[in-house]
Amino acid sequence: MTSLLEGAKNLVTRSSDIGARVDGLERAAEAARGRVDDAVVDEAAKVAARAAGRLRLSADHTVVALAGATGSGKSSTFNALSGLELAAVGVRRPTTSWATAVVWGKQGAEELLEWLGIPARHQVTRDSMLSKADEDAEMRGVVLLDLPDHDSTEVSHHLEVERLVQLADMLVWVLDPQKYADAAIHDRFLKPLAGHRDVMLVVLNHIDTVPEDRRAGMLDDVRRLLEADGLAGVPVVPVSARHGWGIDELRGMVAKRVAEKKVTRSRLEADVRSAAERLEQAVGTGKPPTLSKERVAALDDAFADAAGVPTVVKAVADSTRLRANRATGWPVTAWFSRLKPDPLKRLHLDLGAAGKELTGTARTSVPKATGVQRARVDTEVRALADQVGEGMAPSWAASVRAASVSRLPDINERLDRAVAATDLGAARIPAWAGLVRVLQYVLIISALVGAGWLALLALGSYARLPEPPTPEIGAFPLPTLLLLGGIGLGLLLALVSRWLVAATARKRARTADKRLRDAISEVSSELVVAPIEAELASYAAVREGLTAALR
Repeated sequence: MTSLLEGAKNLVTRSSDIGARVDGLERAAEAARGRVDDAVVDEAAKVAARAAGRLRLSADHTVVALAGATGSGKSSTFNALSGLELAAVGVRRPTTSWATAVVWGKQGAEELLEWLGIPARHQVTRDSMLSKADEDAEMRGVVLLDLPDHDSTEVSHHLEVERLVQLADMLVWVLDPQKYADAAIHDRFLKPLAGHRDVMLVVLNHIDTVPEDRRAGMLDDVRRLLEADGLAGVPVVPVSARHGWGIDELRGMVAKRVAEKKVTRSRLEADVRSAAERLEQAVGTGKPPTLSKERVAALDDAFADAAGVPTVVKAVADSTRLRANRATGWPVTAWFSRLKPDPLKRLHLDLGAAGKELTGTARTSVPKATGVQRARVDTEVRALADQVGEGMAPSWAASVRAASVSRLPDINERLDRAVAATDLGAARIPAWAGLVRVLQYVLIISALVGAGWLALLALGSYARLPEPPTPEIGAFPLPTLLLLGGIGLGLLLALVSRWLVAATARKRARTADKRLRDAISEVSSELVVAPIEAELASYAAVREGLTAALR
């Protein structure tokens, strides 16, 4: 019993070749969802799920389905193959939409029959009947299905046929000499299964009704029609189920294919390949593209322009000059600069708030993007999406374009917040400017001391007071040197400092420009690049899955 149960093993594991193909199709369908035609994706997902279900079932049984039109002799062929009178024959149409199953070796086939949806009352175990041992041995592992007529007037019959044709491992199509060219079976079933030739047989029944001299020509005509359906090479077996002609040959062909243990694998591979090829047609065959660095850089520039980066950078330079000149200028005149407003504060980029995370209500006064600037952003976004979508299927390229603009409505707020939260590096005056300020105050105090000293000397002379001794340095009195030196050196220091201030302003402007552009680049990445990259990742996943499914 244990060995029998072990014989009802799974067909293959997911780590095997066919398992990897099924997994690839599953991944491709999941990644393609919402980006290509839903019908194609749904079919691929359905095929993958169906194949995965079959992989979990018995590998020791092969499902062989007999399908045909009313009057083709399908049921009589079924009876002849099974050696039992199970199916109604003749002109009577079946009274049920269920298929009938005959199983050779039922041990381990229970789950397979349940998966096929065959009710227990429509199941017959052949090895429980009185039969020839060699027949049972030859057909062991076969689950033979007699399907309802595919041209039945009952809709339920059509649905049952279509369902089981998708599930069967091997298909045997029973044709009638009078209706073998009927478009119903060729267009509805045979042509769509063009990739399944390795799991098909075609039976031309009632060959006894065809004059002997016309039989070969009729078989050739059947082969011609099959070739037109894309099924060249499918064996065509002439039989007469009524007289038993060709039944042994048909049984032998079925038994041989079942014994080779390749039919189920071939059917799953054909299903997966067919679904993968249809999905590939919808997705496209181009390699996953990469984002052009030049296009991304151009997008960042457009975002920076729309965010008012040049305006803010100029404000940083002007603010640095204003505050540094105020610190290093000649104190007598430098105080006039306090009457000028700070350019950064005018933009509500307050020095104390710079670099801090702002609340959702914080706003700057940086001018909003003009129509021209916004148009430039739209142009660069479209150019990036078009560059990425080049070579993709139209539906996927459209998905990329939709993703690229999906978050643009947030652009104004995100740019404003990025600018407001960026540390512009302009909060402090340069360290050297602090030293110059101290020196300027020393010089101005020296000048004031010299001026006061000279004033006292002048007052004493006017009052005819005795003149106190006045120190001299060289030929110049010290008070005069203090006055003139304090003023002269202060003015000279202020002039030299202006050159240093200009250099510092340029440096801080460059620093602010880089920090702002880095912040703006994060915004463009979040709003445009990331959604596009998500589409590219999905496209790469689809291509990877399809490669696995089609290898």
